[in-house]
Amino acid sequence: MNTQDYFRDGVAVVTGAGSGLGRAMVQRFAAAGMGVVALDIDGARAEETARMVRGTGGQAMAMQVDVADAAAMEGAAVATARAFGACTVLCANVGVQQFGALDRLTARDWRWVLDVNVLGVVHTVNSFLPLIRKSSGHRHIAVTASSASLTPGVRMGAYTTSKYAVLGYTETLRMELAEEKIGVTSILPAGMITRHLESSAAARPAALGQAEIRREDIDVMMASRKMDTAGHVASPEHAVRHLLEDLAANERFVITHGEYRVQVMETYEAILRAHDRGQEA
Repeated sequence: MNTQDYFRDGVAVVTGAGSGLGRAMVQRFAAAGMGVVALDIDGARAEETARMVRGTGGQAMAMQVDVADAAAMEGAAVATARAFGACTVLCANVGVQQFGALDRLTARDWRWVLDVNVLGVVHTVNSFLPLIRKSSGHRHIAVTASSASLTPGVRMGAYTTSKYAVLGYTETLRMELAEEKIGVTSILPAGMITRHLESSAAARPAALGQAEIRREDIDVMMASRKMDTAGHVASPEHAVRHLLEDLAANERFVITHGEYRVQVMETYEAILRAHDRGQEA
């Protein structure tokens, strides 16, 4: 079956759809003939994304939602059911960034990152899963983790911790939904040319104070992960170039871009050595 036919007439719901990777996802789904629901904490940007889809003849609606708010996500699911009657692809794609050495992060910094990045995914899936189960056709859930789930770096401990948790959640979700033939995929993007830092700062609760982004933190983080901008940073459009094919194949992992094979091999070789030592008498 042609990939376009595989998704045509379905309904895609994307969180973080106001810009960056989320907007690029929406555009790919709309181009495949899907109706789309663009969700974002920035309602104006979500509506801008939906308007772009409608401008090319597609069907789209937008809503302002905070994924950390379970009730808001449940409301978005109800609105989607009323407008489209289905959800065949769900992309839990929201994440906020918090730079800083571990001993500089406050308990409230940690709570904010985990509430959005981890519980936000949980709220998104829990809210839409009943509608997905009722929907016919091919059904998929894609959860955006991060290359940081495979290659951690210094000065981004809260973000990395949250994305490790997201990866573990997604792996378990894939196992639990397999018998229902609902595909689940972990998407692991590397750095992108997006508004991620800007949108994270805008979403940060005022009670936490203004976000502080130190150039030193970014430089040290990139060095610790052996990253270079040319090889590790791409546009969102490049990152989603294989999205439809990968979801149709129900790939377990999608690494969108970035060259870090050596680091991954070093990590898993160390795990395998530890495993083998554990088998010794």
